[in-house]
Amino acid sequence: MKGRNETPDERDDRNFVELLQELRVIQTGVQILFAFLLTLAFTARFPELDGYQRATYLATLLLSVLAAVLFTAPAALHRAMFRRGAKRLIVDVSSQLAAFGLGVLALALAGAVMLVVDVVLGRLAGIVTAASALLVCTGVWAMLPWSLRRGQYQAPPVVRHRNDV
Repeated sequence: MKGRNETPDERDDRNFVELLQELRVIQTGVQILFAFLLTLAFTARFPELDGYQRATYLATLLLSVLAAVLFTAPAALHRAMFRRGAKRLIVDVSSQLAAFGLGVLALALAGAVMLVVDVVLGRLAGIVTAASALLVCTGVWAMLPWSLRRGQYQAPPVVRHRNDV
């Protein structure tokens, strides 16, 4: 594979821009989840929640806040370190913040799913669904990239049709 013809500074700039683009996509989902959770406490049915459901709600709300903080931290870090020649450090730390944020987001998503399914179908269904959500997040966000990095993925062959020439 042929590498890019860029300086280390250009690579750091590109990496940071790419990371910020990824975070913009994620941040929208986190904001929607947080808004849903904020409004939930003001619904007519909220007082009917039992202690377990309320604890799940509060934990999920706090996890969504932490996810939002972790996903916005790279912008704040960049602002605080602006023009200090620390782009490589900013990229490295921001990447770690984003990775940790994904873990926290997976827990928040599982908590939200657990709460809703618990209310609708019952406790066991809520726990099973939350565990399934965590497994899916782990599979897609961690195991798939790990597998791709190890070279275990084989891209399907490109099939060309006569009309494609």
